[in-house]
Amino acid sequence: MSSALTHDFAIAVEPHDIDFMGHVNNARYLNWVQEAVLDHWRSFAPPQAVAAHLWVALKHEITYRKPGFLGDAVVATVLLEKVQGARAVYETVIRRGEDILAEVRSTWCSLDAETLRPARLARDVIARFFPA
Repeated sequence: MSSALTHDFAIAVEPHDIDFMGHVNNARYLNWVQEAVLDHWRSFAPPQAVAAHLWVALKHEITYRKPGFLGDAVVATVLLEKVQGARAVYETVIRRGEDILAEVRSTWCSLDAETLRPARLARDVIARFFPA
């Protein structure tokens, strides 16, 4: 599944993102990853799959490289690495220009929107993220 499509998600650093030290609070990066991953899902999955599935985060591993500041134009680039059963592994790189601010590897679980139980994605849905 190495032919995955990347997805860029634009982020504007706002006053509520800033902590007492004058840079982006570490917790905000996780909010951004969640927003970016869900936007990635909605951008490539068909509407019926979006309506039928919800996503919950199971694990985040984050490496902070450089601080972000108020007014920065930041982009989160999302890549779906693999789908295994109801789980999906994502790599998200958060950049300001050429500077990498953070790298995040996260594992998510797809839930059936009605039962809230783990749900596998159909092969044709997964194929939309990994074109030939």
